[in-house]
Amino acid sequence: MTAEFVVNNKVHSATKVLSFMANYKRELRIGANIKRKEKIEKATKFVERMRKVQKEAGVALREVQKEIKRQADRE
Repeated sequence: MTAEFVVNNKVHSATKVLSFMANYKRELRIGANIKRKEKIEKATKFVERMRKVQKEAGVALREVQKEIKRQADRE
C-alpha cells in the first residue's frame, strides 16, 4: 500500500504529471487537510493533555508501589 501510494503520488518523468492523475484524471486525496492550523493546534493540545495524564498516572503508580512495599516490609 505504501509503495503504491508513493508511485501514484510522484510526478512521472515522461508525462510530467502524477501517475494517479494520468490514470484517474483527478488528484490523489490522502484524507483530511492536515495543514489546517486549527487541526494542528487541537492535536498539539491533545498530545500535551495526554502527556500530563501519563505523568500524573506514573506519579500515582510510584506512590502506590511505595505504599505496597512499606506494608509488605512490615509483615
